[in-house]
Amino acid sequence: MSLTLKGVFGPVVTTFQTATGDVDSEGFARNVRAHLDAGMHGIVVTGSTGEAALLDERERMTLVETARKQIASDRILIVGTGAESTRTAQRYTRLAAERGADAVLVVAPHYYGGKAMTHAALAAHYSTIADTSPVPVVLYNIPKYMHFALPPALVAELARHENVIGIKDSSGDLDLLAGYLQAQSASFSVLTGNGATFKRALEMGARGGILAVGLFATGLALEVYMAVSEGTGSSIEQTQERLGTLSTRIVSELGVPGVKAALDRIGLRGGPVRAPLMPLAGEDVARIAELLRQAELSLAA
Repeated sequence: MSLTLKGVFGPVVTTFQTATGDVDSEGFARNVRAHLDAGMHGIVVTGSTGEAALLDERERMTLVETARKQIASDRILIVGTGAESTRTAQRYTRLAAERGADAVLVVAPHYYGGKAMTHAALAAHYSTIADTSPVPVVLYNIPKYMHFALPPALVAELARHENVIGIKDSSGDLDLLAGYLQAQSASFSVLTGNGATFKRALEMGARGGILAVGLFATGLALEVYMAVSEGTGSSIEQTQERLGTLSTRIVSELGVPGVKAALDRIGLRGGPVRAPLMPLAGEDVARIAELLRQAELSLAA
């Protein structure tokens, strides 16, 4: 399958019912439709912002099926299928493909740490998944959760695999991003996962972003993307500053609970997080509302 990754993608939250803690499929579907209606180029399901680590297999596949029903053929559905074992990641990948995923996003195994996850181990892991995956594979680098970064040399090696089409880099490290960009080609795209450096990443050559901040500040993210794409990036410094502040203060500092609280404040469905994550304190919720107001985003009544 030929698929080129570019644009702004939404790593959607997983919505839960307040009373039971079960997945709220209706609220999830409404969010997906709203993100696409706002102009997102695609949706990422069961990623870090989607609390994938806290979901069982049945819940994961329910979310894929629900999202697929909302997404037209001109938009892209990417599904997070990373797991600690290569075998499990292969299974998640196959199940996601059967349910309509256009591509899969695979975070590196990290429980056994950087000493075990050698170049050879990671190369074998990703190559095995790419060899057997029915859909294209996107690498996922997120050092704050992995506790190590994918080496640019490894990424360059994997980028030559015909079924590996890109990488999402959430490090926020522009030097590391520059290393990944060395591997970018017609068949391999580099996307950033960091909203605070979105404009700079695009100017360096990244083809887009998978941005949690874009879930509640879609217009700002799209404005930055379009301006850089059209060569008018110098005109949107203030827009990037607004986007960056929201990304740093809400996404980076408050995590998934912060993203969900922000969604609630703009009229989408955020709702509760799943234990062991904890809901925000009242002062943090008020702080989010003020940040959204300062960024001139519309708040729900």
